[in-house]
Amino acid sequence: MNEERKIEVEEVESVTPPPRARVPESVARKRDYLAGFLAGETEEKAPVENDELKDRVIDVLKSIYDPEIPVDIYELGLIYDIDVSEDGDAVVTMTLTTPHCPVAESMPGEVEMRVLSVPGVRDAEVKLVWDPPWDPSKMSDEARLELGML
Repeated sequence: MNEERKIEVEEVESVTPPPRARVPESVARKRDYLAGFLAGETEEKAPVENDELKDRVIDVLKSIYDPEIPVDIYELGLIYDIDVSEDGDAVVTMTLTTPHCPVAESMPGEVEMRVLSVPGVRDAEVKLVWDPPWDPSKMSDEARLELGML
């Protein structure tokens, strides 16, 4: 009656991530009719340059605050790189203050959603990395001043 059941386990070094869903070029994203109507927009805006789009992404990242430290994640030094392609695809490489951060599961998703909300961004991907690890030296002078470290 007491049969011993064994579960086979196979250790692997890495797993290939599943492919990301993408909207085909042939399908145009529909603008929100009500938002355009209320804003008085009647025609499409000119394409945005990469540097301007990157600046918009940075502005959005500066609106996301670490829940434990009253400083935004950009000034805190959690954003390591922002790459915006000519097609409007944004890749944000970031870290967290610690792997045990309480927002480790939700913060990358919030960053992706906020970057996707930037006009001109077609797709967004967040790469969460732990190397190099974050330390206070990565903070901007503004963040240090805010935290009384200067």
